[in-house]
Amino acid sequence: MSKRTLKKYLASLPKEELEEQLAALYDKFSDVKSYYNFIFNPKEDKLEQEAKQKISNEYFPLKTKKAKLRRSTAQKFIKHFMLLGVDSFVITEVMLYNIETAMRYSARRELKYKSFYSSMLSSYRQAAAYAKVNGLIPDYKSRFEGIKDEAIKQRWETATGFEDVYEEVVDI
Repeated sequence: MSKRTLKKYLASLPKEELEEQLAALYDKFSDVKSYYNFIFNPKEDKLEQEAKQKISNEYFPLKTKKAKLRRSTAQKFIKHFMLLGVDSFVITEVMLYNIETAMRYSARRELKYKSFYSSMLSSYRQAAAYAKVNGLIPDYKSRFEGIKDEAIKQRWETATGFEDVYEEVVDI
């Protein structure tokens, strides 16, 4: 169904029936419920803290001894925040926090997983591109530089990739 057809259909419905359909969508789909909860009560700082806590728990778990090191945890939050329309500062903050947390972990423990380093470079590239598109590079330039420098200091195998991204996107 096209958007135009949907608009025509919705315009033809009586107000009560439209309200019933929206309530049914709210009950049936968690994404709809999440969206309306955010629209009517946009506590972005609470969402940011929750995301940071879960990301931190991936590397420094409170209940178990073994870290999971899943980049996907942060990616789910970032995607969800983008869908909700969360402020771009909050999204960039979560993106950078994820990389910095991973770096704090790898400073304590050397990792032998090439996929870990590639994944962090991918996150860095994504964060830099997002910050550039949203005009946030000046606000976060020092953090991008700190992450690049830390990758070099820790001798990450993808350190040159971090330098390249920094030079191409951030250092303008």
